[in-house]
Amino acid sequence: MSIHDEHIFIGVGDIHDNVDALMRIPEMKNAYGIIVSGDLTNGGGPAQAARILEAVRAANPNVLAQLGNMDKPEVNAFLEEEGVNIHVQARPLVRDKDAPAGMRPGILGVGMSGHTPFGTPSEVSDKQLGDWLDEAYAKAGAFDPLLVVIHNPPFDTKTDVAAGNHVGSKAVRAFLERAKPPVCLTGHIHESMAEDMVGETKVINPGALRGGGYALIRISGRGLEAELKQV
Repeated sequence: MSIHDEHIFIGVGDIHDNVDALMRIPEMKNAYGIIVSGDLTNGGGPAQAARILEAVRAANPNVLAQLGNMDKPEVNAFLEEEGVNIHVQARPLVRDKDAPAGMRPGILGVGMSGHTPFGTPSEVSDKQLGDWLDEAYAKAGAFDPLLVVIHNPPFDTKTDVAAGNHVGSKAVRAFLERAKPPVCLTGHIHESMAEDMVGETKVINPGALRGGGYALIRISGRGLEAELKQV
């Protein structure tokens, strides 16, 4: 690829064992890769996650992913073994030879979620989410622009509304206000398929994959851009 090419990523989340919508995404065949913001399974462990990862790789072999609150904690180690994990990590988004001139695009991830009323498998305190974001961000200094992937959406946005209430993370919102990444891919709250702004950051929640929502993420000489789409 030329360093002047535009590179496309497909951002999805909340797969919950159902990948049917993946092959209906029209940009998938030309995508550089696919990013999963969390919840590969519906309460499953590594065996279930392996089946989902295999199906996602069939749609696009270049996968980056992290666990959500509905994945058992041991899914984190499985994704690490597979070389695709972004939870509490920062890593290059494209190969250096493919990056637009003068850029080194990166990706930072934090999975799981804050505490819910449902006692799902992978929940932590809001403070822990904030600490993990700071830890991952400290590893991301060499990357610009930076795509942030956080399973738990930020508080008080269109992306965190459940039953009419804002249920997102205040720590996530504070991080976005401070770090100012251009794009944040999130999920977790299925009914809040939406995009919104937190300061300078566009936040996209594509909802559960079975609903056909996805983020179309572009890396080019213009920088990092994204939009919410649906099939």
